[in-house]
Amino acid sequence: MPSLDDLKKRIKSVKSTQKITKAMKMVAAAKLRKAQESAEKGRPFSEKMNNIIFNLSKSISDKDNASKFLVGTGKDNTHLCVVITSDRGLCGGFNTNICRKAKNYFDNILKENKTLKIFTVGSKGYDQLKRIYGKYIIEKINFKGSRKITYKEAENVGKIIIRLFNESQFDICKIFYNKFKNVITQIPQEQQLIPVESGKKEEEKMQDNFYEFEPEENEILNDLLPRNISTQIFKAFLENGASEQGSRMTAMDNATRNAGDLVDKLTINYNRSRQAVITKELIEIISGAESL
Repeated sequence: MPSLDDLKKRIKSVKSTQKITKAMKMVAAAKLRKAQESAEKGRPFSEKMNNIIFNLSKSISDKDNASKFLVGTGKDNTHLCVVITSDRGLCGGFNTNICRKAKNYFDNILKENKTLKIFTVGSKGYDQLKRIYGKYIIEKINFKGSRKITYKEAENVGKIIIRLFNESQFDICKIFYNKFKNVITQIPQEQQLIPVESGKKEEEKMQDNFYEFEPEENEILNDLLPRNISTQIFKAFLENGASEQGSRMTAMDNATRNAGDLVDKLTINYNRSRQAVITKELIEIISGAESL
């Protein structure tokens, strides 16, 4: 049974931890509002760029001479998976959920005897994947030195992906990140960047839209498709930023409450132990008095 001094030190330690988690919750709440606004403002831009690309691709008659970023290599043997996580922890299951989504995809690729290549963006993703999938990681990058991730960082990641594609190192590229829904819910996403994936919903939206392009479609796409890669990655950064703060806020709130519950339990144990010590001393005093 721990002594009174041990219990007192434990209570003091838990209260100090509780102050830290409460402060982190407040900081995350302050950052969340701005991060959420940035994520919500970034969605229409990335969606509109996708719509333009889909419209352009529908207008191309000669698919054989179209940009490889649009039609791909014609094969699906080698898959590059870009796993975008954070560089900081203490944010609940934020990083774990992204890695779990990616791992399921990795296992399916390997079961089909296809080549897997992994590009980790963020140190936490690398730390979680290196033990099992370390031999498949060909690129890694983190932004620990950056106070705020901007479009420039997304462009740097996009340039690495474009370089690998131009070197014929993969056929299909997908990114994994968390989409922000609310403070409690963040949804792991899997999005294909190369070749551009055209879904049925987008086609239904655009079936009555007709555009005339100047210059030619191929010329526009050659400039727009590389830019779109950086745009989609930046959107993933913004979604991750809001999701990370929301997850951290929830995790620190739970930690603060758990610390409070633990302090209450330790206080009860301390009071019981102190009462037992007092009772024991009284018994010794009474027994000594009676013996005299």
